[in-house]
Amino acid sequence: MAPRVVVVGPPGAGKTTVGRLVARRLGVGFRDTDVDIERAAGKPISDIFIEDGEPAFRELERDAVATGLAEHDGVLALGGGAVGSEHNRKLLAGHLVVFLDVGLADAVSRVGLNRDRPLLLESPRAQLKRLLDERRPLYLDVAAVTVDTGGRTPDDVADEVARHAG
Repeated sequence: MAPRVVVVGPPGAGKTTVGRLVARRLGVGFRDTDVDIERAAGKPISDIFIEDGEPAFRELERDAVATGLAEHDGVLALGGGAVGSEHNRKLLAGHLVVFLDVGLADAVSRVGLNRDRPLLLESPRAQLKRLLDERRPLYLDVAAVTVDTGGRTPDDVADEVARHAG
């Protein structure tokens, strides 16, 4: 069993929104590893970061990615930082991974000042730019397909992703 498509990208790329739409188009289930992490921890991701620290979160994330890749046969959305783990990048090899590419202006307008995004609590625009710059090469490394989301509706992006997942 393997996901039909794995969606990756930075905060604000639309992984959850587009992922759900793609799943609907393909007639398969949708799974988000961030939801799996919150369920396993029994608390929101922001609380995991504050109470347990980022290393504890990343350990939960590695488990959630491995489980999702092994157990889910629909559309799987990974958290924005999941590609930072070499272990996760190796697990993604051989899967149809779609990178939802987003520019800084679009990402900022979509994310806003969201308190549920712990890595963006201080200076959200500067932090988001840093994350985009650091992670973009990793997204490109794991992706079989890159879809530019700039100036496009979620439906339009989902149509393109679904075509690739055929």
